[in-house]
Amino acid sequence: MLRAFLILLTLTLPAHAEEVVAGLSQSRISISTNFDGSEILIFGAVKRDAPPGTSPLQVLITVEGPSEPLTVRKKAKRFGIWVNTDRVEVTGAPSFYAVATTAPLSDTITDNQDLQHRISIPRAIQLGGERFPGDVAFEEALIRIREDAGLYQTNIGAVSLEEGTLFSTTVRLPANLHEGDYRARFFLTRNGVVVDQHSTDIDVQKVGLERFLFRLSRENPLIYGLMSLAIAIFAGWAASAAFRALRV
Repeated sequence: MLRAFLILLTLTLPAHAEEVVAGLSQSRISISTNFDGSEILIFGAVKRDAPPGTSPLQVLITVEGPSEPLTVRKKAKRFGIWVNTDRVEVTGAPSFYAVATTAPLSDTITDNQDLQHRISIPRAIQLGGERFPGDVAFEEALIRIREDAGLYQTNIGAVSLEEGTLFSTTVRLPANLHEGDYRARFFLTRNGVVVDQHSTDIDVQKVGLERFLFRLSRENPLIYGLMSLAIAIFAGWAASAAFRALRV
């Protein structure tokens, strides 16, 4: 069924030399109190109006969350305590970023094309101001931390390409997703050069109690803070009362 649907899509689009046609199993993710992550099936096909070239076709797929500025700090031990010593300002780092390919990145995209389209994870991160050699360590630390949290993913060879035409992969979205507009991008490359690209949006939103608390914290921070304080006081009093009851 999926294969027939993709072939039908390729027949209905206007003619180009090679054009990517792609879709998602879901374009809206709802984050509720019991949200433990989600998995998106990404599939597509290559439409052609001429025989393919002799060099192999490669496919790259990225899924990117909203970018945010942040400060990456380095801690060092001074006089027996850990303190911040150096820092680097990052003007934009995706809250989530996954890249999946049909082959190793070096065989799929050239450095210049990677820089132009910001495909690999290091290229997707934008450091603020003038870049110094030592900044690479901060960038690597940010990537390592978010990889450990499942927020940054590099899935080499995870895209299956059948007969140079039909492709598919899955991307795992972790439970600690940020709300916002996500974007999936699709690239076709030959000899490391992008020959066509396509993008589509994914809407990630909190729902229910999660949505209410999120909006309250942004739109009425004073009320949110007072409510959080009241809940903390009540929880402390309830725990103390329960402990006294157990001792009796």
